[in-house]
Formats: sequence, structure tokens, C-alpha cells
Amino acid sequence: MGLPLAGAAGEDVTVPWFPDFVSAVELSRSQTRAASQADPVGQYFAALTDGDAHQLETAWPGHVVVYDPRAGEIRGHHELREFVRTNRSWMAEHHARTETVASTRQDGRAVVELLAHVDVDGEDVAWPVAVVAESPDDLSVVFRTYCSQWPVDGRRHLRPPVLSPGSAEPGDVVGRYWAALEAGDADAVVADFGPNGYFREPIGPHATHRGLDELRSYFVKCFSAGGGIRLQDCLVTDDGVRCVVEYNCVRWGDRDLPPQAGLGVWERGPDGRLAAVRVYDDVEPPAGA
Repeated sequence: MGLPLAGAAGEDVTVPWFPDFVSAVELSRSQTRAASQADPVGQYFAALTDGDAHQLETAWPGHVVVYDPRAGEIRGHHELREFVRTNRSWMAEHHARTETVASTRQDGRAVVELLAHVDVDGEDVAWPVAVVAESPDDLSVVFRTYCSQWPVDGRRHLRPPVLSPGSAEPGDVVGRYWAALEAGDADAVVADFGPNGYFREPIGPHATHRGLDELRSYFVKCFSAGGGIRLQDCLVTDDGVRCVVEYNCVRWGDRDLPPQAGLGVWERGPDGRLAAVRVYDDVEPPAGA
């Protein structure tokens, strides 16, 4: 069959050689979409860097939703184009570039950890950012970005929950860590780490605590505000090496907090203990912690 076009009197005119053209276009779109499904976060950051949402819209012609700590919730292609243009200007102004730290995939969900380098008042600042990409169907995609804004503007920003609490609690060493964290038991938390394990705070690589002595000192200080830290798990993405949990932080020490969205990555070592924990949130520690 051909592609019907409107004739002079409004009747349909069929152009017989158009099927090949239509097939080629659809094949191109399918291939682009397949490539994006293989690396949706790469496609997303290409759009942000280039300031061009066209490829993203072509790859995902259905619904595109973005949850961004700075811009809030972006829905639909019109808002996406404006967000991409604004983000491109900001990245160019700050000479931003990114490097990939790690990627975790499970059940149609991809989590990519990045280290962005941005110019802030003439100083090169390393800014940890994590992006979750999830496709509810073949045509649509949701991106959720997690980070602290402290590295770029020196302030903590209260971020309401992005997701509701779930029921898929992390297990094994990650589950033990969560229990010890909520109990405020520094020794139990440190026991979950391997001898060279580290914890990286959301504010950047300079706030990394490596080795058992540094870890113990850090967590003793964390728990000095009257107790542990309570996190509500929302979604778990676990590939067997890294367990990524999107969570809401609701308590720190003896103080209840307004639920705040965040993401943590628990990376297991070959001995089954934690080789690394990297956190992406903007939760402000209470006084004394």
C-alpha cells in the first residue's frame, strides 16, 4: 500500500513508492529507540549537553518525564525542550563535563552514577550525580536525578519524595547495614565494610571516608545527634554487585525529618562485605551530627 496524501479537491492520492520511505523512517526510529533503551541515560545526557531534545523525543515518542532536583518535575516534550535548552546554557556557563563512575541495571531500570566537573567561581568542583532511567513501555521513559546541590551553590535544598515507600527491602550485607544505620550502631555499620571499604558523602569525593578507622570516626559522629538514621526504601535495583536503593530519609538522630528523596549505592566486594557506599541526597545533618 502507498501513503495517502491530500489531493487538490481533498481526495486521497496514493503515492505507490512511499512504502519504502515509510519503512525506512520507522526502521530508523526503531533503531534509535533500541539504542536509547540500551543506554537511556547516555541519550539523556547527550540531549542535556547538546541542548537538543530531538533525538530524545524521536527515541521516546510517548511520555517523557524528568524529576530533577533543580528544575522539579518536567512532563511532555514541550517542557522537555525548554528544560534541555536551559540546562545546556547552565552547563556551558559552568564548563561542565561528566565521567561515568558505575552503571547498574535490573528489570528494565538503569542507574548511572556520574561525576560532573563544573566551574564554580573559577574553581573546578567535582559533583556526584546519579540518574535513574525507567521505561514503563516501549515508547515512554522516566528519568530521576539525585544529587546534593551543596557543591554548586553551598546550600542544602529540601527535596520532597519522588517515590512512595515500597516493600522490596534490601537483603544480605545491605540489609544488615540498613538495620545498623537505623539503630545508630557505628560498630555494626563498620563491620559490614571490607578493610579497604569506603563511604562517600553526597557533597563530593573530597568527603570520602576510607578504611575502618575513618569509617568508625565518621559514623560515630553521624550518630552523635541522638541515634541513627531511618530511611524508607522505595525502589531497589540490584545486579548482584551493586544494590541501588531510592529512598526517603525520614529521621536522623532524635529528630523526625520531612521526608526527603535520595539514592544510595551499596557495592559489594568479593568477600561479600561492602567495598563502597555512595550516597546522593541533600539531607542536612542535625546540629551535632
